[in-house]
Amino acid sequence: MESNRHYFYVLTCSDGSLYGGYTNDLNRRVDQHNEGKGAKYTRGRGPVKLTYYQVFTNKGEALRAEYQFKQLTRKKKLEYLMKAGEPDVAAKEF
Repeated sequence: MESNRHYFYVLTCSDGSLYGGYTNDLNRRVDQHNEGKGAKYTRGRGPVKLTYYQVFTNKGEALRAEYQFKQLTRKKKLEYLMKAGEPDVAAKEF
């Protein structure tokens, strides 16, 4: 049975890059990324740190949030995180 909680999340990789993703089990997914079993992008960039997440009750909305984030430039991603209340990540860049 699928969870009724859907997450859009942002990870900070060990090289400082940002990765946005979707899951319905946030802890499991972050563990997968750190075990090298997550997305191809995060393999070799670990350990990763969960920087931001947003909860949705609808999978489509979470996937749209992920897609929109991935379309942003790095500067816009940092601005997004700053507005979302994650100044620690964004402050390092400005």
